[in-house]
Amino acid sequence: MATDTGRDDRVLTTTRALAAFIAPFLLVAFVVLYGFPGSTARLWAWPIQSHMTSMLLASAYLGGCWFFLRVLLVERRWAAVRMGFVSVALFATLLGVATVLHWDKFSHGKLSFWLWASLYFTAPVLVVWAWFANQRYAAQPRPDEARLARVPRAVVAGLGALSVVTGVLMFLAPARAVTVWAWPLTPLTCRVVGAVFCLGAAGLGVLVDDRWETVRLMRRVLLVMFALMLVAAVRARHEFLTDRPLTWVMGAGFVLLFAVFLASELRDARPRHTGRHTLRAQAP
Repeated sequence: MATDTGRDDRVLTTTRALAAFIAPFLLVAFVVLYGFPGSTARLWAWPIQSHMTSMLLASAYLGGCWFFLRVLLVERRWAAVRMGFVSVALFATLLGVATVLHWDKFSHGKLSFWLWASLYFTAPVLVVWAWFANQRYAAQPRPDEARLARVPRAVVAGLGALSVVTGVLMFLAPARAVTVWAWPLTPLTCRVVGAVFCLGAAGLGVLVDDRWETVRLMRRVLLVMFALMLVAAVRARHEFLTDRPLTWVMGAGFVLLFAVFLASELRDARPRHTGRHTLRAQAP
């Protein structure tokens, strides 16, 4: 709904152009890491020993590719995608820092490394710039817009906070994290996995904007990621350290979250006469 200040919540052409630029890189990275997790020494920017780590990162890449394709082709409202840009900026920044901290672990003679370095040294700046440019057109919620009820809003924010805290701890204290993690990690891959968990920052957006619109796309991206992660866990089942409690806690948690998100998505897909989402509460 346009206003006299131009805040019509549009997604700018420059934002779509950035999405078009990033999406192909993510798709190629997914194919390499998920399709050929045992060939990273030859195909990737650095050798990843754990197949689970390779496929976890690939799952995040395909989820990101799905997100940016939606930005490019489908989404028309900035409210639906803006928190995704925040989490991508955090993710890319952490991977850029990890690259500097572990510079000697990378295969500098490969094109894949220079593509990696170029992307993660420039993407944070580009994504943050796009966010600020598009945020100037962010619109206030309309009175008739569906809102998240108090409990779902708290759950989404809580899951986002837990994900970010986990990711930050893994990034700041990799030597400690590798001793309790569900599968073998190195300090570099621990920080990479931590960056993936920090994508959960998108969930914290409900603390400042409780519109259903702000979580709709995020839920679908998570479904893509969780489905791929669960398949990856089956493929790399021999890597899991079953004597560590976190292995079972994470396994049960990811299965439960995938089931809840899938049930919510299927419920929304069914025709309804009331037009109300069971997790929404209309603004007073």
